[in-house]
Amino acid sequence: MSVALWVVIPYIALTVFVVGHVWRWRADQFGWTTRTTQVLESRLLRLGSPLFHLGVFAAIGGHVIGLLVPKSWTEAVGVDEHLYHLVSVSAGTVAGVMVVAGLALLLARRLATPRVRRTTTRMDKALFTVMAVVIALGMAGTVGRNLLGGGYDYRDTIAVWFRGVLTFRPDPDLMADVPLVYQLHALVAWVFVGMWPFTRLVHVWSAPIAYLWRPYVVYRRRTARPEPRREPARTP
Repeated sequence: MSVALWVVIPYIALTVFVVGHVWRWRADQFGWTTRTTQVLESRLLRLGSPLFHLGVFAAIGGHVIGLLVPKSWTEAVGVDEHLYHLVSVSAGTVAGVMVVAGLALLLARRLATPRVRRTTTRMDKALFTVMAVVIALGMAGTVGRNLLGGGYDYRDTIAVWFRGVLTFRPDPDLMADVPLVYQLHALVAWVFVGMWPFTRLVHVWSAPIAYLWRPYVVYRRRTARPEPRREPARTP
């Protein structure tokens, strides 16, 4: 069971993630879109979308540092466990509150606006459900365990296991004594990764970065403007 949870499931999710994106690009390029509903309702979207996206970016940055940067590296530059715990908990809590508030506004917008609700597909509902569970478990670990509870240093176990998965040297024994809330958070996150290629989240890979360096669009008339016709001069 340990191998199935912490070795098999991660590699299945990663395989589906890669193969699913290739299939989606080859078979459904017209569906490679955000399915935006801004024209249907913009008041709640104007507030909820920035909150959600900024919070997600901050949370992703925290996960990258916490999972991919070894503990020895941060200690080598003078960041001890107490300072790291203080920064990660405070920043993680702020990012989590932003994500929760933004997602709540976006979901309320979809439920309260009939036109937006009619554009919500079954895959959207599944995506929002899994996303909400991942966020709730993440907040339970950050606030409930690290802020209000006794704390847990995941960099000695979860981070080492995760880097092992990425380097094809997974050690499932590292996850044996991890608190349940972190185990559930990791498992549901792998489900989220496997769902990604089949949802509107594929738009993440189509960010219009080329707009930063492409030349301005120059508009020209299709035909030259005709000059006014001059009447020939009359002689007396």
